[in-house]
Amino acid sequence: MNKALKNILERNSHRNLVDPIPSKDEMEQVFQAALRAPDHAWVRPSSFIQLSGAGLQKLSDTFVEVAKESFEDLTDDKIEKYKNAPFRAPLIVILVSTKKDHPKVPRIEQIISTGTAGQNIMLALNALGYGAIWRTGRFAFNEKISERLGLNDDQTIIGYIYIGTPKGKKKSLPKMNTEEYISVWD
Repeated sequence: MNKALKNILERNSHRNLVDPIPSKDEMEQVFQAALRAPDHAWVRPSSFIQLSGAGLQKLSDTFVEVAKESFEDLTDDKIEKYKNAPFRAPLIVILVSTKKDHPKVPRIEQIISTGTAGQNIMLALNALGYGAIWRTGRFAFNEKISERLGLNDDQTIIGYIYIGTPKGKKKSLPKMNTEEYISVWD
């Protein structure tokens, strides 16, 4: 099987991620791969925030502050969950989509472009031997989080990619029956 296709077919989301994380040079390759995502008219809607070390604590503090200000159903358990969320991996890349005015490229297409950049990040990490999981939840598409991270009104967080070295047993991937998902018009 082709090596690139094998990487795609074997990519898996990993919940338990630990050190080591990719080196600076490896992350440069990962971001180069991200920037090869489909991008109609080269509007360049995608950017990234990389967090590790003290950055994870800052994100934790931000999650807790915004939760206390915004969520009515807040319990002590939920606060603890939000506080600990950034520490589920030693490195996080936040996917940011910036709305660009273009007559032929609607906002949704720009968001999808950033989504494909996220997929390229995950594929590149997998090819380098690292693990990742894409998370969203209440802190994606959240204006208060975006504001706290210094983003402007045209920028939206569409997800958080948690990154590290997979620990534990790799989950098995089901064989998909493509016929259930495809309609053919001849």
